[in-house]
Amino acid sequence: MDQLLSPAIAYAREGVPVTQEFADLGRYFQPMMDTLRNSNFKTLYCVNNQLPQKGQIFKNLQLAKTLEMIGEKGRNGFYTGVVAETIEKHMKVAGGFLTAKDLASQHAEWVEPVSANYRGYDVWELPPNGQGIAVLQILNILEGFDLAKYGYGSAEHIHYFTEAKRLAFEDMARYYGDPAFSAIPVKKLTSEEYASERRGLIKPDRVGTYNAGPVNESNTIYLTVADDSGNMVSFIQSNYSFFGSMEVPEGLGFCLQNRGSGFDLTTGLPNSYAPAKRPFHTIIPAFVTRDGKPFLSFGVMGGDMQTQGHVQVLLNLIDFGMNLQEAGDAPRFKHDGTFPTRGIINPGEIRMESGFSYESIRALMIMGHKVTFDYGNFGGYQAIMLKDGVYYGASDSRKDGQAAGY
Repeated sequence: MDQLLSPAIAYAREGVPVTQEFADLGRYFQPMMDTLRNSNFKTLYCVNNQLPQKGQIFKNLQLAKTLEMIGEKGRNGFYTGVVAETIEKHMKVAGGFLTAKDLASQHAEWVEPVSANYRGYDVWELPPNGQGIAVLQILNILEGFDLAKYGYGSAEHIHYFTEAKRLAFEDMARYYGDPAFSAIPVKKLTSEEYASERRGLIKPDRVGTYNAGPVNESNTIYLTVADDSGNMVSFIQSNYSFFGSMEVPEGLGFCLQNRGSGFDLTTGLPNSYAPAKRPFHTIIPAFVTRDGKPFLSFGVMGGDMQTQGHVQVLLNLIDFGMNLQEAGDAPRFKHDGTFPTRGIINPGEIRMESGFSYESIRALMIMGHKVTFDYGNFGGYQAIMLKDGVYYGASDSRKDGQAAGY
């Protein structure tokens, strides 16, 4: 572990230049600096009450010290001892309930991934308490439409995608949660028979009346790596809301996450809050195999955009014939929210990046879609593909990241 962490420790101690994305984020958070009840945040991240600007060197000596403890003691260096006790002390002062005992009892779980076949490609996602199976639900519905015939960016492509997404998110809001507390009908939700039923609800020329699921924003890191033996890893991590809770335990060098925000405080639902329960979360690494062999390891960061991003990337690769980098560079769109208004279902809106034709946009509006242009959260994509014994890498220009071979 100390060998694995040594590069991160060196970066924390010696510093890294602040990137454009972090600087943009800093401008968003700067007005909050004078209202924070937790002064440790400003001590860690600010210089003269200002978050660092692009090109400044940011050092985190506190984090270097914490990582050294973890390097020496492994998981116990975090979940027990000084780190755990410091977190408990901070939580008591902040009015929270997390204890060192809670941290010590935390454990990882091996779970079986869930898959669906889309036009000959087996797409693999993690089961709930995450949102991964929504990707499979959307793909199952879309397999019944000839998207290649309609073409990328056509009104039909965007309409059928949006309606399939809305149907899947309705199920997400109703059924997804911690499987240790509720029976989640994963097999039913991801079956071809159920997809056929749901597909039948979609009208080809107008917006349907469905309810959609929760909308979540997040700040997430995705990483995929592959080695010369053909091993591939799809990995994702997130503090949830940018800096998480913005609560910084003294001297540890990091913010506590706020994934508990994913709970529903309504009682009696699969995702209702309960002690020792895992909340619904948005982070979903993905993998694709073909004929039982590895084909693609990829992810798309961005809260509830992750499911939509996964599907759009796969459609770009499989239906629209794009290469790995093109599949991430192509303009994306995002459907946000469906809300009941005075007994009438508001279908939400499709937010689009620039690059889609006005003919498609006009056709969507005639169908009843509300369409807006945005520069906001369209996710960040990273991928490695293995094809004919050769690795291909791709990285999204929307995020800090890179593809590298070494």
